[in-house]
Amino acid sequence: MLPQAYDFLASTSVIPVMVIEREADAIPMAEALVAGGIKVLEITLRTPCALAAIKAISKAVPDAHVGAGTVCNSDDFSAAIDAGARFIVSPGQSDSLFDKSITSKTPLLPGAVTATEVMRAAEAGFKVLKFFPASTSGGAAAIKAFSGPFASVSFVPTGGIGPKNLLEYLELPNVQAAGGSWMLPKSKVQAGDWQAVTQLCREASELSNMKELTQ
Repeated sequence: MLPQAYDFLASTSVIPVMVIEREADAIPMAEALVAGGIKVLEITLRTPCALAAIKAISKAVPDAHVGAGTVCNSDDFSAAIDAGARFIVSPGQSDSLFDKSITSKTPLLPGAVTATEVMRAAEAGFKVLKFFPASTSGGAAAIKAFSGPFASVSFVPTGGIGPKNLLEYLELPNVQAAGGSWMLPKSKVQAGDWQAVTQLCREASELSNMKELTQ
């Protein structure tokens, strides 16, 4: 069972990793994702308009559960919360991120790809971890191996995940969801082809639904 703070993950198997280059794309992009059945959204802090995008989506798309990704320090953590982020994702971990999550009561998915990192995060009280970059850190086989010594820890892998290998991750009992950007191809986003994005989301949702059939 998920810790209460991470209950939002129970409603999704796929989390889009959103790199928003133009603020004007934020709301229609989020609406397209939600229309395709994906409501938990990770907006990465990789672009100048990322915080503005989080704020806009949080206000305009009530069905979206908006979080911030690529959060690497406590200042960005605070800024993301102020913008409306309801959960935080980091590619790594640090004491300051741990402290900020605990004091703000905002769920944090800290990054961990080694046994030492998993142990450190778990000892700090974090039992749902980001596994990034998944494809170059052992992939699904590495996560499966972690289920032995770390039975109480689960993962949200991202990096190198797409339709061809999504189920390989989702079939693992210690994977809560998988993240990726394949449902947001750059050409479709630049063209404002939101119908195509919605269709890709529907296909991702249908594929992820097969997880229940395989367990």
